[in-house]
Amino acid sequence: MQEAIGRTAGAIWQSLNEHGELSLPTLKKRIDAKSPVFDWAIGWLAREDKLVITPHQKSYHVRLNDAQGRTAGA
Repeated sequence: MQEAIGRTAGAIWQSLNEHGELSLPTLKKRIDAKSPVFDWAIGWLAREDKLVITPHQKSYHVRLNDAQGRTAGA
């Protein structure tokens, strides 16, 4: 199970690094993730201070912490 959570966390990070801020439903659809693994992966990244999660209308938006984003291409 930890391996699946880690793969999903990596896919989340990669998608946010490429596309910037996304709503949680859009992000979940973009990486074709399933609950509860998606939720656990978001929690893992948030706990490691890699994400910024903000309320937006009836959902949430998520983006990489400024120190985390766009490092892959640097």
